[in-house]
Amino acid sequence: MAAMSPSTTHPHHPQRILIILGHPSAGSLCAGLADAYAQGARDSGAQVRTLRLGELEFDPLLRAGYRQDQPLEPDLQQAQADILWASHLAWVYPTWWGGLPALLKGFIDRIFLPGFAFKYRKGSMLWDRLLAGRTADLLVSMDSPPWYYRWLAHMPGHHQMRRAILEFSGIRPVRIHSFGPVLGADAARRQQWLEQAQAAGRRTAARPVKAAT
Repeated sequence: MAAMSPSTTHPHHPQRILIILGHPSAGSLCAGLADAYAQGARDSGAQVRTLRLGELEFDPLLRAGYRQDQPLEPDLQQAQADILWASHLAWVYPTWWGGLPALLKGFIDRIFLPGFAFKYRKGSMLWDRLLAGRTADLLVSMDSPPWYYRWLAHMPGHHQMRRAILEFSGIRPVRIHSFGPVLGADAARRQQWLEQAQAAGRRTAARPVKAAT
């Protein structure tokens, strides 16, 4: 399936924002961040859809790699349609063992496929970025302080998501918002994070969107 990529800027067209919640628990901080982001975006005029991966029914294992087709479940077919609809993707997920949760990684493995997210050119190591024209936010929670994750752990999950997945597929710029340390955070601190997520949604909604061609 070939993706349509936005090209012409239309400042008066509303942003079409797809929020992808990668935490499996509906009661998590990440779920609250996703809801706050959605509220801020809607209040500023954006069209918003939300995918809650914990509620979808799909096999997270890409069982044969790219050697053979693995039919997409209906929920994954709809997820691809939602990504093509979107002008902006907001990914909300926790940092587990320094990287992405298995549920989120499996979701990406299954739908960011050749012919949808990218396509290698014949006889070349170069590729076409089929989701070009879209932008993204990463809202990422973590138990460690963000400065530790950045300077001492070297941000492996951020690099994987931004560079190896999204930018590889043409999605840029990718803005990263880190929330931590979650461990030991009191109610006031969590409320501050929710307000920051809501503000991020408002800022995204206010940015010009490019019309699909």
